[in-house]
Amino acid sequence: MDPLSVTFEQPNTADVRALLERHFALMRSLSPAESCHVMAPETLLDAGATLLGVREAGVLVGVGALTRIGDDAGELKSMHTAQEARGKGVARQLLQALLQEARDRGMTQISLETGSAAEFQAARSLYESEGFEECPPFGAYQLDPLSTFMTLRL
Repeated sequence: MDPLSVTFEQPNTADVRALLERHFALMRSLSPAESCHVMAPETLLDAGATLLGVREAGVLVGVGALTRIGDDAGELKSMHTAQEARGKGVARQLLQALLQEARDRGMTQISLETGSAAEFQAARSLYESEGFEECPPFGAYQLDPLSTFMTLRL
């Protein structure tokens, strides 16, 4: 296996956009619109997101975004590993890189929203293994039985 490398990305790059669109379609297929908080690829830049990718031999295999939601707080968005790359440590490497980027930007708390259904269990387990804990809804989110909210103090 070629080593994985973390890279800064732009959502309008063809392979990045394709993976973000796969993520968007998957999230929309798993949750009704009113409970689905995935950002469309074109809105990531509008939100001021920092987008990181994980590449294996130059091929994009994972993507994730970090947005600032307060003076010292951030939110993880659009974390996705390509189906064909799952089980290789892509998501963990991406998550750790996003957390380091948050620290580098002076953030002391990172939060996220993910699904509560069984399809999201692997994601919730990953976040828990990195120290995230469940929390109440934050920002503009509302309590929703289809959502799990998590946070981590850095």
